[in-house]
Amino acid sequence: MSELGGVARVSAAHSIPAISMPVRAAAALHPVKIPDWLATALAYLGLALLTRWFLIGNPVIHIDEQFYLFVAERMRDGALPYVDIWDRKPIGLFLVYEALAAIPGDPVIAYQAGAIAATVATAMVIARLAREIASPAAAWQAGMAYVLFMPAFNSGMGQAPTFYNLLVALAALGVVETVKLPESRALIWRGAGVMLLIGCAMQIKYTVMFEGIAFGLLLLGRGYADVWTWRRLAAVAAIWITAALLPTLAAVAWYAQAGHLDEFVYANFVSIFSRESDGWKAPWRLTKEMAALIPFWLAIFRAPKLFDTTGGTHPRSRSVLVIWCGTACLGFLLFGTWYDHYVAPLLVPLSVLAAPALARAVRSERHIGRFLLGFGALASLAVPFWQVRSHGTASQFAEMNALIAHEMHGGCLYIYEGELAFYRTLNTCLPTTRIFPNHLNTFVEAPAIGVDPVTEVRKVLASRPDVVLMRAGRPYLPNRETRRVVTASLAQDYERFATYTLGTWEYWLFRPRRAQQR
Repeated sequence: MSELGGVARVSAAHSIPAISMPVRAAAALHPVKIPDWLATALAYLGLALLTRWFLIGNPVIHIDEQFYLFVAERMRDGALPYVDIWDRKPIGLFLVYEALAAIPGDPVIAYQAGAIAATVATAMVIARLAREIASPAAAWQAGMAYVLFMPAFNSGMGQAPTFYNLLVALAALGVVETVKLPESRALIWRGAGVMLLIGCAMQIKYTVMFEGIAFGLLLLGRGYADVWTWRRLAAVAAIWITAALLPTLAAVAWYAQAGHLDEFVYANFVSIFSRESDGWKAPWRLTKEMAALIPFWLAIFRAPKLFDTTGGTHPRSRSVLVIWCGTACLGFLLFGTWYDHYVAPLLVPLSVLAAPALARAVRSERHIGRFLLGFGALASLAVPFWQVRSHGTASQFAEMNALIAHEMHGGCLYIYEGELAFYRTLNTCLPTTRIFPNHLNTFVEAPAIGVDPVTEVRKVLASRPDVVLMRAGRPYLPNRETRRVVTASLAQDYERFATYTLGTWEYWLFRPRRAQQR
């Protein structure tokens, strides 16, 4: 049975009065005689574009994405992460952005196109995984749920989970397929492949290690069920651990031979444990996120009777999926910061496990699946629209960029508070290696960036940047010491030459006083 044919037959069998528009689009492509997988991909792509079109080309969607693209472009010019530009993200994330930025044309559109492609591919893997526990129609809609809910958690474009979710989903599929094969001679190498996928994902975000540990134990459980000796289990575990660590060990070795091992180790493995807590804000974020996931909780826990065995292929599959989801949730909870885009990795296993509810096999429970997809559809538009309203449009950014450029005269810009994308579009010199604004302007980062923030800010201001950008209004988690230094220096040595409202934020632009300019 073809996948799309399955969609039509299952829908008819359950007398569903209406099928979602993306499903209809996929079915409409079927008579063109293109492969089912391509029709499915095009339908997911259409859904992604429908919910993200107004973000494409906007360089200020999220400050994280601005930073990743900025670092990637500076890497092409010879800058070295953790040395010339400091951050604690793994090098693999910057390499992904560097590869996308190398595509001819606008680098903003290039990375966004790569992010949409990764989202579509991940949705297809989710649909394949969901076929283990649900019908083809329900599995298709599980992928649809993923495409819809990613923007709801500020991951509609190029946040890190957009890219590593694909690798983790492929690894999960590898585990599902492997545990169903008793006495398989290929178990060792299939397991190594799964662990290598996890290793590559870890070089985009280290928290993937929790899911990797779960996958490794599940694979060892397959070996134990095959009556492997303890010696063989230990030897294979060593092989799989090595495969998982291989990408990270390669990065460590490269930085060691370059003479920057200390910088790499501190940024990647030490600094995160020195961050301060932001108090009640983190639990409040977690509360909102758990509330936003209510449609998934209802689909998974309120409607277990909707489990559809017509798509299931092995009793072990559901156990693997449940363990994966539980481990992903545990990894999310352990770190305690709970920013909205940290929820994005959970959406992969949650979408898979919600698939049986999407089958709507029981008439009285159909509202659960509809609520899930309906909520996702609304959130997929509401959150990005709010994002654009808050951060500004591409045209607003271009106007403010021109305003700053007029005062730069080829000199240096310092963004104490504001959108980091101006560093990239103005191709300015960098007054500090701690260029991500929050590293120097928030108290939570103060003990975790490897330098004294007050000393660093003073050094920046002593270099007399040609333009200083500062945000009006109440600052976010302010480092009051660095803010005091900046405001004092601006009052003494600078004058405000412009005020500009980008999105909902008002920015103050300062230049050296005319009598003191070089």
